[in-house]
Amino acid sequence: MTNPATTTQQGGAIPAQPGPREVTAVTDGAMPGAKPGPGQAVAAGVHSVVPGGQSGCVGDEPAARSAERAAVPGLGSSVAFGPGHVPGAVIPGAGPSGKPGSRPTVKLREAGPDDPPRYAPEWLELREPADAAARAHDLLDPLRIRLANMPGKSGVVIHDLGCGTGSMGRWLAPCLDGAQHWILHDRDPYLLHFAAVSSPRSAADGSRVTVETRRGDVARLTPDALHGASLVTASALLDVLTREEIDTLAAACAGAGCPALLTLSVAGRVELSPSHPLDAELTQAFNDHQRRDGLLGPDAVTAAAESFSEHGATVRLHPSPWRLGPEQAALTEQWLRGWVGAAVEERPELRAEADVYLTNRLAALAAGELRVTVHHVDLLALSRPGSGAS
Repeated sequence: MTNPATTTQQGGAIPAQPGPREVTAVTDGAMPGAKPGPGQAVAAGVHSVVPGGQSGCVGDEPAARSAERAAVPGLGSSVAFGPGHVPGAVIPGAGPSGKPGSRPTVKLREAGPDDPPRYAPEWLELREPADAAARAHDLLDPLRIRLANMPGKSGVVIHDLGCGTGSMGRWLAPCLDGAQHWILHDRDPYLLHFAAVSSPRSAADGSRVTVETRRGDVARLTPDALHGASLVTASALLDVLTREEIDTLAAACAGAGCPALLTLSVAGRVELSPSHPLDAELTQAFNDHQRRDGLLGPDAVTAAAESFSEHGATVRLHPSPWRLGPEQAALTEQWLRGWVGAAVEERPELRAEADVYLTNRLAALAAGELRVTVHHVDLLALSRPGSGAS
């Protein structure tokens, strides 16, 4: 959900670590780039090659999730939230930031006003199991075939755009054979740190997986930046891009001759059970909110399919819905608060009705009576191999 990177910052090696929850405990309050204390990982914002952390294949509970958890008020399930989280508030990334026209952000304590926005690691961690269960497994076989037949193959180089805390790598790396080198792109050094230290160590066949990080912006992505790439991946990214940025991404992949696996783009459809008369109106308002500032929101997958096709790629689409029941109550609560909050931000006249709606929905959730399907679409674009492919 964060913007991808093409520029690089140099730094030291990152030792393997358990994952985001544990890393937060040892780095809280440390400035990025500061010398770590005993037992701490090197700070974020680096460009380095490291062995990964944990692994777990499609649909497994991600190994980066910690046993350290705090109860979510009013709900039967729990999730670990950061020390500054206010009960009942929306985690940054799950919903609107409160400032009209702005994207959800959370800043490092030392960050300046012009530093790039950051999605809260707690939100990315909370949604990771649902993401892993939703991603379209049916797209993996054609992807494996393409990677196996790439010329000059001696391992694959995978660029993960807008990597966040690295959930795509934790899902995909253990499902592919052969040596892999992941290049993690994001604007946020804090998230890059989490992604690097909790990335998988090995591929499906036991081959080594290595990682490096890069900071930058998707608008600057070029075929040169993807030189030698075997694959480009991204998760929950397309819907926060403009048409121009999607065209830039498609052109870069086509120029590099590498396929792209772009997962979990919102489809603009939500189903709640039991249903409510306000469901459709809130869905429309949320979709309009997603389209603010020229972003494509639920139109992104169609735009991306068109753009990649125009650049000569074969495009495959597959549904990848979140299916949220009582076992995902903490995620459902955060999603529901963010979804209603964005709809009300787009249409303030809905506030009174929406407040009652949210109260009733949260009560049903706490009672184990609410189920939600949030529709997404995964896209696999198989660009024609070119001189830029590995």
